[in-house]
Amino acid sequence: MEILGIGSRVEHPAFGSGVVIEVDVAAYQVCFIQYGIKAVGKNFDAWEITEAIPHEEAVSFTEAEKALVKILKTYAGVSETVELGDKWNDGMLILKPGEEGLKAKEISIDSFFHKIVMVRDRLRVMEQRINSSKLTDEEKVNLQQYITRIYGSLTTFNVLFKRKDDYFVGERSS
Repeated sequence: MEILGIGSRVEHPAFGSGVVIEVDVAAYQVCFIQYGIKAVGKNFDAWEITEAIPHEEAVSFTEAEKALVKILKTYAGVSETVELGDKWNDGMLILKPGEEGLKAKEISIDSFFHKIVMVRDRLRVMEQRINSSKLTDEEKVNLQQYITRIYGSLTTFNVLFKRKDDYFVGERSS
């Protein structure tokens, strides 16, 4: 019987989708979307393994931390703190209609930025849900291409981000 590694994704008949976050001597600690962390015996065979990650005897704290952050982003809707570029603090976005007699719309850049970050986070969740779905690989690739194009369309807003690590990234030319 294959031992699953941290980050392996499973579909449990009672608890639903989950990710292995720890491997003990006799059990896996699995984080389930709706039920939180549960211990599941290593000999349990009624679940479907949707993505098997090879087991490694020792995992560094950094690797475990990265796995946990990925799990929280994917399943709990937890998002990282994304900072607005300093030059935009207290700024306003003004939408001026081209038609005479219509009033301009003003919105704080901070509010607009928050909405952009929410769109990005929701796209990431959608991406994870597509990857863990029972769609065929071809269907997953087709949907992923649309998401990549959406990211590409949103690169215009990268100017608002403080750190380049937070930027939207679309298709890269090879």
